[in-house]
Amino acid sequence: MITYPASTGRNFDEILRVIDSLQLTAKYSVATPVNWKDGDDVIIVPSLSDEAAKEKFPNGWRAPKPYLRITKQPNKTSTDTAAKSAT
Repeated sequence: MITYPASTGRNFDEILRVIDSLQLTAKYSVATPVNWKDGDDVIIVPSLSDEAAKEKFPNGWRAPKPYLRITKQPNKTSTDTAAKSAT
């Protein structure tokens, strides 16, 4: 839950971004980095073993550090990305 003081304005886009991030984490075992937007790369949660990650992410990931595995957003296809780029 996000709690704002009554005197603070609400940013509806941020609320939607948080909901999208929570749904991705629950369904795909990924975390979203700061300033993440729908369609950006995501981080495979550290609690997921490499063996389990290979099953969940058959297209692989890049690992700039042993503990940091970055992959494409799992619920986006190449056609989704192309459509987003065209707009």
